Amino acid sequence: MVIENLDLKHRELLQDKLYNIKVRLSEFSFANLYLFRKSHDYRVIQDDGCLFITGMTNDKMQFVLPLCEQYEPDMDKMRIMLSEYKMLFPVGDCWLKYFDENEFEVYHNKDDSDYIYTVEQMATYSGRDLSKKRNLLKQFLESYTYERKPFDQDNISEAREILQNWQNELNLSPEETDFHSASEAFDYMEELRLNGYIYIVDGKPAGYVLGEEISEDTYALHFAKGLKSYKGIYQFMYNDLAKNLDEKIKYINFEQDLGLQSLRQAKSSYKPDHMGEKYRVRFAE
Repeated sequence: MVIENLDLKHRELLQDKLYNIKVRLSEFSFANLYLFRKSHDYRVIQDDGCLFITGMTNDKMQFVLPLCEQYEPDMDKMRIMLSEYKMLFPVGDCWLKYFDENEFEVYHNKDDSDYIYTVEQMATYSGRDLSKKRNLLKQFLESYTYERKPFDQDNISEAREILQNWQNELNLSPEETDFHSASEAFDYMEELRLNGYIYIVDGKPAGYVLGEEISEDTYALHFAKGLKSYKGIYQFMYNDLAKNLDEKIKYINFEQDLGLQSLRQAKSSYKPDHMGEKYRVRFAE
């Protein structure tokens, strides 16, 4: 068994495997794992041809994530890993049937769940529940002129300016936000297969969206940074991103709210199509 701290060198080993597991959960992304490796103490285990990720959840519980492309898990291997690491996480819906309730306890923490929206919904803001989003989008488009730029190395300096100004607006330390992870994402955009757009509003860098395709039909939005002085900028950026994604992409994953009430309220207000539940599995007591 080989155990190593997750590093950029593991990209070739993990990147395609994570994509091929074909789930919409945000942890099944090498970019996500790498950029937040320090926060969660991610490590890679190679054991007799099997791959696992270990780490700590947001509520500081140790877990192991099996990277299995098989439709049916190797339950003997799952029991061995559970004996060592106490909890399997995140386990998707498709595996739940294999964990008998007499042997295993299966549950989930609401703070872990991903907010998943249809591209159509974000591209139209249709329906009464999203009328405020439509109004804010309309106000933005009537108040400002904008230029959309595909995210690339030529405009990284503009993105860094946006990120720094966003951080300054919060009046928090970088350690209290995802500033460092967002900044590192600029350094390894190509390696991590990240893409998105930068928005120049009234001639000034004002916001950006940056993410990746994590499955054949799902785009994960890892970072969205907009300056609050531009009213409606987030409603505009989400809407514009949805309109410009590849036609095969049907869902946008806005990831979890980390148990933060402000994030929960903001993400819930866009009325997700469904929540990406991340189940925890441990031995029944």
